Amino acid sequence: MPLDSLDGLTVPDPSVRRPFGRTGLAVTPICVGTSPLANMPGLYGYEVGEQRARATVEAVFDGPFNFLDTSNNYGNGSAERRIGAVVRDRGGVPDGFVLATKVDADPDTGDFSGERVRRSAEESLERLGVDNVPLLYLHDPEYHITFEEAMSPGGAVEALVALRDAGVADHIGIAAGPIGLLRDFVATGVFDAVISHNRWTLVNREADPLLDDAFERGVAFVNGAPYGGGMLVKGPDAQPRYCYRETAEAVRESVRAMQRTCDEHGVPLAAAALQFSLRDPRVASTIVGLSEPERMEETLRLATTPIPPGLWNELDRHLPSPPAWLD
Repeated sequence: MPLDSLDGLTVPDPSVRRPFGRTGLAVTPICVGTSPLANMPGLYGYEVGEQRARATVEAVFDGPFNFLDTSNNYGNGSAERRIGAVVRDRGGVPDGFVLATKVDADPDTGDFSGERVRRSAEESLERLGVDNVPLLYLHDPEYHITFEEAMSPGGAVEALVALRDAGVADHIGIAAGPIGLLRDFVATGVFDAVISHNRWTLVNREADPLLDDAFERGVAFVNGAPYGGGMLVKGPDAQPRYCYRETAEAVRESVRAMQRTCDEHGVPLAAAALQFSLRDPRVASTIVGLSEPERMEETLRLATTPIPPGLWNELDRHLPSPPAWLD
């Protein structure tokens, strides 16, 4: 991503679109995540009402980012329904906008067969009010099926490929947690994009080999959860959980040290966390969840906060050792 110079500081431009792997799509370096719009207070600790969610989607469609990510299972479909209400009001998705969703296992039975993939896609298109999506991911298979089951004849991946061939989706991707599993899926050559979450951040570098794999194959890498679920925004004393789970004290202590280092340079920890992802040329886009329209301006501010180049080396010195990472 192009960088402007300001007294030796780097200032990324979050409006400049990047090639999305081999797909021919071009996306902004920031992708708006919509999980917070599904109103899941048990996960996020706050409510998001219908009006607030729709206002956020309106702001996104009118804003500087052209990439929005959602999923069949966010709030049992409520995120997609809220997006779809705005899409219908506007008569469609804005020109040049990349709308991505994900097929999910059956929320009641855990079924993730080929048939379930087809039903999931049908549900998503109906909720979103569209006939097709530019990008459709297989979402979190590790909780329901093995790699071998996903790749088997008649299985989830074959169904996803068929949906692409039928024009339901222009491109297909894989979104999951474990890096080894994602590397296996990328190595098949089937997928155009891959989402990893919480594993390419200031305090977790597990995804590094996956980024290399994806870049070499022309697979677009999308980085989810650059803030680790809030710890890299609020700090470990206000948010002691990383990736919404209990984490090692070594990680919390590393974040405290990074927070002190950022404070010394007058840089918000959240700005460093976001720009850590934005500055990597292997990352096509970084997913940032928005829960209200005002978060758009805040995200832009964090993305364009000038950061002294030397700060990155200082932060790297506080990186926790691999045993403290997730996988």
